Amino acid sequence: MSSAILRHAQPLLTLRAPLFAGLAAAAMLSLMIGGVALFGNGDIALPRAIGGVQPAPVEEQVASDMRGDTGDHGAAIRFLEPEGDGEVSLSGVREDFHAPAAATNRESAADTSGSDPADAEARVAAAATNPNALAQAPIVGLTEPGPGGPLPVIAANGTRPSRAYARPYHGDPGAPTIAVVVGGMGLNSTVTQAAIDELPPEVALSFAAYTRDLQVWIDRARAAGHEVLIEAPMEPFDYPNNDPGPHTLLADGTAEENSRRLAWVLSRATGYFGVTNYLGARFSASQDAMRQVFGTLEGRGVAFLHDGAGRRSTIEAAAGATDIEYAVADRILDEDLSPDAIDERLLALEALAIQNGSALGTGFAYPATVEQIRDWAVSLDLRGYQLAPPSAVMARRRLEARLAAEADSALPHDETASTDHRWARDPSDAGSADDGYGAQAASGH
Repeated sequence: MSSAILRHAQPLLTLRAPLFAGLAAAAMLSLMIGGVALFGNGDIALPRAIGGVQPAPVEEQVASDMRGDTGDHGAAIRFLEPEGDGEVSLSGVREDFHAPAAATNRESAADTSGSDPADAEARVAAAATNPNALAQAPIVGLTEPGPGGPLPVIAANGTRPSRAYARPYHGDPGAPTIAVVVGGMGLNSTVTQAAIDELPPEVALSFAAYTRDLQVWIDRARAAGHEVLIEAPMEPFDYPNNDPGPHTLLADGTAEENSRRLAWVLSRATGYFGVTNYLGARFSASQDAMRQVFGTLEGRGVAFLHDGAGRRSTIEAAAGATDIEYAVADRILDEDLSPDAIDERLLALEALAIQNGSALGTGFAYPATVEQIRDWAVSLDLRGYQLAPPSAVMARRRLEARLAAEADSALPHDETASTDHRWARDPSDAGSADDGYGAQAASGH
């Protein structure tokens, strides 16, 4: 019996030593807690294992710590002053930079460095990073004071604004060449910025003369590589119901009044290589009015580009009388604003470029126009065409016309044959018996 009890109690006897050790430890811990509670002494440190993780040492605060002094909680917060007596300056700003004085006119404002620091910095940065950027306007020697700002003039050395402000171009003279102008810039800031940023630099932009901050917009366009035209408002057939504004050139206006209005337009800004029309179907039908405008532009060294919505024969006759550098657009791209219609007009430009060597199209500042021209131009070179600035196409056509005239004048002419040609004869001689044509003409055939 006793042996059986001992046998069943053997497992309990094997746990006796740990059990007694645990009870002893609990008793000691109870005594320590009781001592702290009675006497308030908490400095008794518990034993720890050798090699345990040591707490990180606390670094002393140094002078660069910008927090306030915590030694005296009643004192005000102190901030450290920068060392040295020099003034704090912004990185990249020259030490000799001074705010510009107010300019007395637009020309002096354009010549004053840093008249708008934010815009000037943006333009300089754009010019530095964009290899297509054109020279900043105005160029020395190409302006004189005008009624609203600088007027374009031919420089003393013969440099013309039409050449100085044009985009340089070195293309293949044998490849079909296409030029495009998008007008109405500045009237809608969103579309204008999109055209500047998204269209190829070879696409020219023409700006409305009434645009707010016109010079700023022209500077942005040139910084992106676009050559620029300015739009002269001209009288349409339904004037004054359709009124292009107070400075509209009138077909029946006096020469003095039209000259005054044109001077206002030309002095609105600088940096444009040419002038284009805004409306003006009635004005362009008057050869005398067009000849007066062309004479003024030619005297100032400025080119003229017509959007193609006028009488070509009248424009060409007035241009020939003044010898101005000019062109008339071959197609208006967006009379129908549907994307398919604009694409068809762009394809028509390609066909004309193959047929004639060059083609010139114009459009307006519609979102659809900008988008379609942008997409069309992406693969233009892969299709065998080259995109050129309008100034290059105008110069090419002017050269071709001169060479054709010289070749024609060099050809020998048979004066007798010319005189005997029935269409060169005086109508009063139509019934003479020696030519054999009198009876046919008399019979009505």
